[in-house]
Amino acid sequence: MIELSELVAWCDRLLQAETFSDYCPNGLQVDAGNGTVQRLATGVSANQALIDAALEWGADLLLVHHGFFWKGEAAPLTGVKGNRIRALMQGRMGLLAYHLPLDLHPELGNNRQLGLLLGLADGSPLDDGMIWHAELAQEISPGRLARRIGTALQRAPLHLPGGPAGVRRIGWCSGAAEGMIGQAAAAGLDAFVSGEVSEQTTHLARELGIHYYAAGHHATERGGVQALGRHLADRFGIDHRFLDVDNPV
Repeated sequence: MIELSELVAWCDRLLQAETFSDYCPNGLQVDAGNGTVQRLATGVSANQALIDAALEWGADLLLVHHGFFWKGEAAPLTGVKGNRIRALMQGRMGLLAYHLPLDLHPELGNNRQLGLLLGLADGSPLDDGMIWHAELAQEISPGRLARRIGTALQRAPLHLPGGPAGVRRIGWCSGAAEGMIGQAAAAGLDAFVSGEVSEQTTHLARELGIHYYAAGHHATERGGVQALGRHLADRFGIDHRFLDVDNPV
C-alpha cells in the first residue's frame, strides 16, 4: 500500500508533467477521498464502462491516458460527465491521467511501447519530436507490414498505399497523428503508422509518396498506461490490472 500523494508525486516527476502545455490537466484529476492505493487499475480512456470495471475489481485508483476536463468542452458536471464523476466519488476511486507526458516518455510512453510491439526496439524520436522512426535491416512489402501491425495490435489497420514497393524506413506516432504525414514524408520515411485517418490522408499519402497505416487510436495507445502501471506496481508493491474496453476506432 502506498499513499496516494506519494504515488502521484512520483508519476508527476517521472513523466515531467509540469513541462508540458497540454489540452487537459495532467496528474490527479479526481480525488475521491481515498488517501492510499493498494489496487491500481489502468485503461486508455475514462469512460463509464472502464470506471465500472475498475470499481468492480476494487481499485483505489484509475490511471488513464484520456481523462477529463479537455480544453473547449463544457465545464458543468452534468450528463455523461456528471455520471462518471459521481461513480468515482461514490466508489472512492481517484482518477489519475497523463496525456502528452505519457505519449512522449522515452521508456514508458505510448510511442516507445508501440515501437516495441511492432518489433522496432531500436526506434527513436525523429528530431526530438512526436514522430518515432526506425529502419529495418531488410525491406518488406507494404502488405507484410500491414499484417505485422495487425498481429501486434490485434486489429487490422487501414492501409493507404502511396509509397515504394519495398518498405524499410518506418515512422509512427500513436493516437490522432494523421496530420503529421507531411513531416513523415519530408523525413524520407517509406511508411507512417498512426491511429486515426482523415479524408484528405488518402490523397496526401498518394501525392507525398508514403504508405499510411491507420491502426486505431485506442489500439496504438494501450501500451503507455500498461507500462506505467507495471512500473508503479513493481516500485510500490501494489496490485495492478489493465482493463481493456474494446474500441474499434
